[in-house]
Amino acid sequence: MTADIIIHIEGLTKDFGIVRAVDNLNLDIRKGTAVGFLGPNGAGKTTTIKILTNLIKATSGRAYLNGIDVTKDPRRALSCVGSVVETPEFYPFLTPLESLAYLGRIRGMSQGEIERRSKELLVTVKLDKWMDKRIGKFSKGMKQRLAVAQALLHEPEILILDEPTTGLDPRGMVEIREILKGLRSEGYTIFMSSHLLPEVQETCDYVAMIDYGRLLVYDSVERLSTMANMNKIEVDLAEAPSKEALERIGSFAGVKGIERVTPLRLYIEYSAEPSTRYLLLKEMLDAGLKVNSFNPKGLALENLYMQMIQESR
Repeated sequence: MTADIIIHIEGLTKDFGIVRAVDNLNLDIRKGTAVGFLGPNGAGKTTTIKILTNLIKATSGRAYLNGIDVTKDPRRALSCVGSVVETPEFYPFLTPLESLAYLGRIRGMSQGEIERRSKELLVTVKLDKWMDKRIGKFSKGMKQRLAVAQALLHEPEILILDEPTTGLDPRGMVEIREILKGLRSEGYTIFMSSHLLPEVQETCDYVAMIDYGRLLVYDSVERLSTMANMNKIEVDLAEAPSKEALERIGSFAGVKGIERVTPLRLYIEYSAEPSTRYLLLKEMLDAGLKVNSFNPKGLALENLYMQMIQESR
């Protein structure tokens, strides 16, 4: 584990009876990056986060925060973490300032520090105009923003969020995403679970896709977007292709399918590295196809995500 790795997950497994919720998960997250933990409902995201925050124990494997084993020394490991796990709850009769002050005293913060951080954070999450209002009258989106402020009160290095926009209306989702983008630009390490791909694309640097507790892919949003955009190739032909030529191209390594859009236009699903596309073009020419144009077309990252999920099942 190198010094810049702030979250290290090694062989993490969690069984609930005969159900394996997390299956030999390995993941390293670098300091100052925002990672989206992406997967469908029931994929193992919340279970992983609960292990990271010591709410449940792993069946086997290890999780480290800032180099400290969460199971062996949870107090020290979690001292650098702020988290929002599942639906946040607050005392409805308190105001945001009172709620943050209560938490700050539990954490052993000084009164001056509590007041300074509370006012700063309520501005950050756009609740400064509501700091003296009773939380019981807040919308779900407002409570979610307050939960983020609460998680940041002690100035943690790591922010762990479990489905932070679940159940919010569109406006509430936008507000949380804007807050997360701001925190990302400030250099926080963010580990955020979600089943919403656009949310991860908008707020994160990296994506870790998971299904049935297994890691499917872990890469940068930029690289995965590039892979998705290079997945489909549009080919315009000067002459209609023969059945034999199409069969030959269909059996070429990396070709997943051919769609004949018009008599002279093909869409080819190609899963190999983008740098090898010229080999496919050569194969088409060798098969006697008269190619006028050969261009990669955009395949939405959503489709790449769904393809990976389907292939894992």
